[in-house]
Amino acid sequence: MLDLERMSREDLVRMVEMFAKNWLAHDGCWFLAAEEKLGMDAAIGLDRESWRRFSVAEARRIMEVFGIAEGGGLPALDTALNYRLYAALNKQEATWADDGALEFQMIECRVQSTRRRKGLPDFPCKSVGIVEYTEFARTIDARINTECVCCPPDPTGATYCVWRFTLAE
Repeated sequence: MLDLERMSREDLVRMVEMFAKNWLAHDGCWFLAAEEKLGMDAAIGLDRESWRRFSVAEARRIMEVFGIAEGGGLPALDTALNYRLYAALNKQEATWADDGALEFQMIECRVQSTRRRKGLPDFPCKSVGIVEYTEFARTIDARINTECVCCPPDPTGATYCVWRFTLAE
């Protein structure tokens, strides 16, 4: 077994980045295989169901490892979003709106920027993202409501996607 205690900080950081890239590459390979065999619509449907399960598992694991209590509201979600695998790959930012909502945006998305660099259209990830972010937030606190402000295929402007989280009263 890998002895993490003996690794340098630099090697640990590189390893986390590599693991995150490998995870994302696997996700992409899985999706492409599903798309080739079943078509885009079926692959996106399967992707939604995969994210429905994974988002809950990821949130639970983050809460357990980093001591984030269930029902911690939007501050708990703000903390948890920083521990997702995406946070090691993508430039993201969460800000607090004047009305108390948490607004989360993906400033740089590895998947979409790669597609744009290759001259491909954005991947239409909105329906998957709605499931992903809703399930992740609900696992942190069942009172959290999730709203998609924009996500491809929507026009996204300078950011790739924007999500708004509010706490039900």
